[in-house]
Amino acid sequence: MAKVIVSQKRCTVNPLKMSQPIGAALAFMGIEGSMPLLHGAQGCTSFGLVLFVRHFREAIPMQTTAMSEVATVLGGFDNVEQAIVNIANRSNPAVIGICTTGVSEVKGDDLKGFLKLVRASHPELGHIALVDVSTPDFRGAFQDGWSAAVTRMVEELVEVPLIETRFSRRVNVLPGCHLTPGDLDELRDLFEAFSLDPFFLPDLSGSLDGHIPAEFTPTTLGGISLEHIRRMGSACWTVAIGEQMRGAAITLEHRTGVPYKLFDRLTGLAANDELMSFLSQISGVPVPRKYRRLRSQLVDAMLDGHFYFGGKKAVVAAEPDLLATLTHWLHEMGCEIQAAVTTTTSPVLEHLPTEEVLIGDLEDLELRAAGADLIVTHSHGRQAAERLGIPFFRIGIPVFDRLGANHQVTVGYRGTRDLIFSVGNLFLAHGHEPTPETWLPPAQEANPLVSLKVP
Repeated sequence: MAKVIVSQKRCTVNPLKMSQPIGAALAFMGIEGSMPLLHGAQGCTSFGLVLFVRHFREAIPMQTTAMSEVATVLGGFDNVEQAIVNIANRSNPAVIGICTTGVSEVKGDDLKGFLKLVRASHPELGHIALVDVSTPDFRGAFQDGWSAAVTRMVEELVEVPLIETRFSRRVNVLPGCHLTPGDLDELRDLFEAFSLDPFFLPDLSGSLDGHIPAEFTPTTLGGISLEHIRRMGSACWTVAIGEQMRGAAITLEHRTGVPYKLFDRLTGLAANDELMSFLSQISGVPVPRKYRRLRSQLVDAMLDGHFYFGGKKAVVAAEPDLLATLTHWLHEMGCEIQAAVTTTTSPVLEHLPTEEVLIGDLEDLELRAAGADLIVTHSHGRQAAERLGIPFFRIGIPVFDRLGANHQVTVGYRGTRDLIFSVGNLFLAHGHEPTPETWLPPAQEANPLVSLKVP
């Protein structure tokens, strides 16, 4: 069992963590016709906007209530009201997701009360769903904001069925923020191969998958529709991916009676065997031949790759669920986890295959990475990797110095297979072949003090 410790530094150097409001805003981008609205200063939204544009390389819909110093002291109702009315008139969204920030949380703005007043004063906005979520950026991290937003979506948007009707082929899928749009596309193909009809909440594969729209829209370009969210109460099962989604799955079960199954991760052989068995069980469909073939390919890739992974030392920094996915997978491939750094607390941290997990920053990671064979984190870790001369694998958010981050696939048999090849090729590219100068003869291997020099 890993020991979880918290860095005691007085400041953060080379930050690993991103704030709750940014995570919540990204979750709202998985709904069709949505507009995330950050209740705080303009700089809070500007930071998130730049971060997402650099990562996804797409137009990002985000707005702000633009709290000034005066509004911060006196209260932000006027800012919230004006922002919602302006967004409604200019963008006509289906959903506005209002996320608090540190400024509004410290002031103590009653966002729920604000929205009641807005509803009473503007009945013409009745067709727009308003979802508020508390996401103070001085507590928690990106993963916590995503989790809180999805839970609030379930509470506010999912309708309680008047008659308990279950569609045997409909399955709700609650993906964590560590899954990319490419991962969601892979999972959708998998569920449909078992003749299931998956509803993803949120669904970034429809809105941030890099497609070219037929025409410009000021809101999200796709994602799960509001109508589909309302009908999630009639599914037969909910599949939650990542510990961060447990709260949303429990809320959905309490609200609608839909049972849930939680998968900590979907990277690795055993994890995907469990998923395949579950899908076959609830659908009554045998595992398709295509996925039996992919499983065989994964086993072969593990066999080919273990020569290069075995005994290597890796340091990993990521949000808790992504950290758990990567460390368990690397450990299964034969790597030693030299250091693990994360952003916030989670029940999964105690079960990681390492002695300790540090809640800290990328400077902490760099100080623990000496002698490692691999650094795994997002693009902000590139300077540390360069200084240490250690191979660097980019994953998570943000990845802004490589193309195709939103199409990276690490789930399923196929995703795990390709991940083995990507990281294995890094080890191969940075390997050192023996030469006559470095290849010790048997006598010297037994006694390194023996000199090779001929007297």
